[in-house]
Amino acid sequence: MFRRTLRAFGSQPQGVIGLGLLLVWLILALSATQLVPYDPLEQGLPPARAGDSPVRQAPSSLYWFGTDELGRDVLSRVLAGAHISLALGFISVSIGLVAGTALGLLAGFYGGWVDGIVMRAMDALLAFPGILLALVVIAALGTSIQNVMIAVGIAIVPQYARLVRGLCLTIRELAYVEAAHVVGSGPVRLIFRHFLPNIVPPLIVLSTLQIGQAIIYGSALSFLGMGAQPPTPEWGLIAAKGRDFFRKAWWISTFPSLAILSVVLAFNLLGDGLRGLLDPRMRMVRVTGQQNS
Repeated sequence: MFRRTLRAFGSQPQGVIGLGLLLVWLILALSATQLVPYDPLEQGLPPARAGDSPVRQAPSSLYWFGTDELGRDVLSRVLAGAHISLALGFISVSIGLVAGTALGLLAGFYGGWVDGIVMRAMDALLAFPGILLALVVIAALGTSIQNVMIAVGIAIVPQYARLVRGLCLTIRELAYVEAAHVVGSGPVRLIFRHFLPNIVPPLIVLSTLQIGQAIIYGSALSFLGMGAQPPTPEWGLIAAKGRDFFRKAWWISTFPSLAILSVVLAFNLLGDGLRGLLDPRMRMVRVTGQQNS
């Protein structure tokens, strides 16, 4: 079973590429303290060439990504910021996953007025763009990386609630679920025995894609000054601080932006691969295509 799953995943090249890129970033994030060539907070590092200014030094053999406006090594700050951005993505999505799944289960399982109340609340949240909703939450809670995680988590709750609710409405009509209900299975048993196992695969796919979205939201909030605060080496904040010097010191904003791009791309590719592996409709299309060929 496990080997068959690995072979099936190996047939999804985009998923393999995404997983490989993600593993590289996870290793860098976990090993950042040993890998960073300089203290990411140390200012005024010695210039690569005698007589040069220590600030805004161009990329060189001494400072691969150059230095920023305060003379800090950009490579060290990008590596140190990897665990912040990844943690933001995972924690934010965990918040949205737990809350959205619970609300979706309530709406889809019980239906009626419970469904009406929950989904009207989700529709109200969906009326706001995700980043705007996160900004409103940040304005209420205050600016910090922890509050960014909460805000982004709240912003993605409706996507989970709507997905789970739709799946539950379908599962509820299945013959074996109706039979289990007739023989006296209670709500808890039905949910854990029949509903949750059937909604896990779509949730895995959605969560993988949402982590990339959460990292974009978190970086955007930090870029706007509503997230991580100086001197935290967070990618969005690093890019924001370098925008004023972009013409003469393009590297300050470019390298953290490329880091954001590569991580988001990794999660999107992995999500596409998992969707092809776990989505029955995608599996059917793949099998049909193989038979026709």
